[in-house]
Amino acid sequence: MTVTIYDVAREAGVSMATVSRVVNNNPNVKPQTRKKVFEAIDRLGYRPNAVARGLASKKTTTVGVVIPDISNSIFSEVTRGIEDIANMYHYNIILCNADKKKEKEIRVINTLLEKQVDGLLFMGGTVTEDHIQAFKTSSVPIVLCGTTDDKDLIPSVDIDHEAAAYDAVKLLIGQGHTRIGMISGTLQDPANGFARYQGYKKALEEAGMTVTEELVRVGNYRYESGYEMMKYFLDLSSRPTAIFAATDEMAIGAIHAIQDQGLKVPEDVSVISVDNIRMASMVRPQLTTVAQPMYDIGAVSMRLLTKLMNKENVDMAKVLLPHEIIQRKSVAHA
Repeated sequence: MTVTIYDVAREAGVSMATVSRVVNNNPNVKPQTRKKVFEAIDRLGYRPNAVARGLASKKTTTVGVVIPDISNSIFSEVTRGIEDIANMYHYNIILCNADKKKEKEIRVINTLLEKQVDGLLFMGGTVTEDHIQAFKTSSVPIVLCGTTDDKDLIPSVDIDHEAAAYDAVKLLIGQGHTRIGMISGTLQDPANGFARYQGYKKALEEAGMTVTEELVRVGNYRYESGYEMMKYFLDLSSRPTAIFAATDEMAIGAIHAIQDQGLKVPEDVSVISVDNIRMASMVRPQLTTVAQPMYDIGAVSMRLLTKLMNKENVDMAKVLLPHEIIQRKSVAHA
C-alpha cells in the first residue's frame, strides 16, 4: 500500500502539518523533530506525492523537452546544458524523442502540456503553423532551442546558421577552391537545411562563382547519406575539389567515401562542415568544422525559460550565440 503523510505523522508522533513543513524544508521545525520525521520517512519508505504538491502550488517543477533525434550525439550536448541549468534552479526535465516528424512533435507537445509542465523547450526542425497553434494553446512559457520560427513569435536560442555556412565556404574559397560541392540538409528545414544552403550560395556568389544544381545534393543529416552523396560527387566527370557538408555526421560519411575510392582527404578533396560533434576530432583526418556552442545553446535556453516561468525581466527573447571555425586537418589548398 502507498505510504501517506498521515502514516509518517503517526509513526513520528507529530502532526501532518509538521511532516509537511519538514518535507517542504520549512525552517520553523526544531532539529530534534526534523530528525524524528526523517527517520520515520526512511523506515516507511515515504515519497512525497509530486502531483498533489503540484496541484496545491500550481507548479510541478518539471520542464518538458522535445528532442528531434535522441540517437544523434549533437543533441546530447544540448540536453546536458539544459539539465545542468534545470538542476541549478531545482527543475526536473521530461525528455521526449519526436524523430523530427511533425505529427509526433505536435502530439508530444500536447502530451507534455497535459502533464502540467511549468515550461517547454522545443528542439526540432521546421516550426510550422501547426506548431505555432499548439504553442498558442499553452498557458506556460515555451522556448525554441537550436531553432527559430520565421516570424520570431516564440522566444528562441540559436546560432546564425547562414553565417556559419558562409564562413565555412569562405574558408574553402580562401584556400583556392573554385569547384565546391554541398551536401545539404532538407531545404524545408529552416536552420540546418535552408539557412546553411543560403550561406553556401552567398559565399559562392560573392566570389563570382555560379551555384550549379549538379554540385548540390540533399542528405538527411546522417552518416549514410553523406557517404552516398559523396559517391555521386566522385562519379562526376569533373569532381569537386572541396565539399561543404551541412552536418559533421554527413561530412564523416563523405570522408570515408573518398577514402574508400582510394583518394585522400584533404590532398584530393577537402571537407568542411558545421556542428563540431565529438566524432569530428576522432575521425582521421580530423575534421575542420564550424563549432556550434551546443552546451551553451541548451544552458541559455533553459535559463531563458526559468526567467519566463518566474516572470523575470527578459532583455532579449531571441538570442543568437557566436560560432567559430575549428581548423583541423581536412582542408588544404586546391
